[in-house]
Amino acid sequence: MTVTTQDTAESVQLVVLDMAGTTVADGGLVELAFDAAARGLGVEPGSADHAAKLDYVRATMGESKISVFRHLFGDEERAQRANAEFESTYGKLVADGRCEPVPGAREAIERLKADGRRVVLTTGFARVTQDAILDALGWRDLVELTLCPADAGGRGRPYPDMVLAALLRTGGADSVRRIAVAGDTSYDMIAGRRSGAGVVAGVLTGAHGADALRESGATHVLDSVADLPALLADAAGENGRPAGHPEPRT
Repeated sequence: MTVTTQDTAESVQLVVLDMAGTTVADGGLVELAFDAAARGLGVEPGSADHAAKLDYVRATMGESKISVFRHLFGDEERAQRANAEFESTYGKLVADGRCEPVPGAREAIERLKADGRRVVLTTGFARVTQDAILDALGWRDLVELTLCPADAGGRGRPYPDMVLAALLRTGGADSVRRIAVAGDTSYDMIAGRRSGAGVVAGVLTGAHGADALRESGATHVLDSVADLPALLADAAGENGRPAGHPEPRT
């Protein structure tokens, strides 16, 4: 799926970036933390039940984790137990040094800011996990705002709430069309399109491939978030080129 020159000719003012898989390398941590959560609720590794639940976790990467566990385990008490174990395990993995940025991600964020764009980081994790990641990477002061589902009324992706909360809290754009959303999952793409963002860029450093990202509404597919600053500059003619955009990359 592509967009017209008219869609992207105006300079993007606000950029909303996903974390795990987009700016932060996942390295399988989500699946390791899910395994711990599942075992805590009696799901045996290697069982058909475990395999089915893991498939759902993979398919819904990007969604609020408590929402995923509500679907998987049915009642609220079991979902909360699973979520607590997931967040605890993920936090321990981060504390053990199992967390690093996607190559070029910090530099991309700094370039976006230098170009005069506001940048917000979002996640489907709980605040405690998001903060652990930010601390591990030394990113506490990298952007002006970070959001988790609880910061946007409790609804994570595929709802557009975090994107719209980023706009409302920063006042960073005068139109939703001047927002760019970037993420590695289908749910990131759906949330971006539902928000009305003018650019919804899928990146190939995380959970889902190019076809899934396009089918979910990506206007562009990039190898990495490191390519985003140049895309936005080219789209608005800020590099001295006519306003437009490259074909989506695979």
